[in-house]
Amino acid sequence: MDFKPFSPDEARRIVQSLQKPAVYLNMTKDWPALNWTVKHLSSCLTDRIRFRIGKRTEDRAPLFETECSYIEATLKEFLNWTANDGESSAGPFSDCEFKEFWAYADYKYIAQLFQDKPAMFQDVVWSDFGFPGRDGQDSTLWIGTQGANTPCHLDSYGCNLVFQIQGRKRWHLFPPDDTACLYPTRIPYEESSVFSRVSVVQPDLIKFPAFRRARPHTVILQPGQVLFVPRHWWHYVESLDPVTVSVNSWIEMDIDDEARVQEALTKTIVCALKSPPSTDNGDHWLNPTEERVSSHDENMQYLNLAAKACMDKTGDRTEDGTLLAGSGKRDSSGLLKTLALNAKGNLDVMVNFLKVRGFVHIRNQEVQMGERLVCTYLPMT
Repeated sequence: MDFKPFSPDEARRIVQSLQKPAVYLNMTKDWPALNWTVKHLSSCLTDRIRFRIGKRTEDRAPLFETECSYIEATLKEFLNWTANDGESSAGPFSDCEFKEFWAYADYKYIAQLFQDKPAMFQDVVWSDFGFPGRDGQDSTLWIGTQGANTPCHLDSYGCNLVFQIQGRKRWHLFPPDDTACLYPTRIPYEESSVFSRVSVVQPDLIKFPAFRRARPHTVILQPGQVLFVPRHWWHYVESLDPVTVSVNSWIEMDIDDEARVQEALTKTIVCALKSPPSTDNGDHWLNPTEERVSSHDENMQYLNLAAKACMDKTGDRTEDGTLLAGSGKRDSSGLLKTLALNAKGNLDVMVNFLKVRGFVHIRNQEVQMGERLVCTYLPMT
């Protein structure tokens, strides 16, 4: 076995204590997933997957997912398109000149892609970083072409380990303290992602003057390297080579329980404001990564579940001393593992918990348990 610079325990201690991004070298030389090039994966994955399509521009401006078009194609069709290098090709990409467009198959859960080939999960060895039992089943796959990009955003939950397999990617990272300089927005809405309104590679400093104070950290991630992205670090990612392949895994943290309450509250408010038809709701506010607009009852169940899980973790109790238990954990596909209890019965307890924990300001103590949450609850700023 090749020598590794860190033992699993050492690598995990770094992940748990380091507050800045870091690149791990020589940790993946014996990982079978190093062979996961697009050519190799095209023989393993024959079903069509969805690619996000964007136009190449000189200013390399990022595109929100709501501004892109989408194509369903197999990896072999994708590979044939990239091989044509500008010539017209048949199949799903026939309307997209390779030199004019980029394509990105992003956020693909490996557990779903290779559910009939579970042995492939073991090709990704996150146990080398001190997380025994974590492998490809707990990871996502990213396949793109030059120019493909992920809009600048921060992830609400956990920290991130990114394994580069094929091609290079440039990462632009900003610390959590730069949040005000990045003009955060929740539109388009995606659960657990806060987007920046700034094009960080070509910023409009007249429109976003505070971005001058941002402190970017830039790294080009090479094949075989693993990037550690700490909690709540903003990042914009762009593919530099004709074809790129990456695998990542989000590592849960104890503090995520509180973040889930904030996310549940945000989702409830955004859906309540944006769902009703009005002249103000003509924009594409829901990110395509979200399958549908969840109902108010579903959002209240999620909020109730998240609050109870957080109270369980922190030992919060009701006025009569009863400990409220629950689980807010998610599986590798991002779905809740347990079903929420009826939110209306515990709404008063939940609202008080949100107030005490600092998640909301309470401007109206009256709670209506009808079709809509009408109290003027606002997220903390």
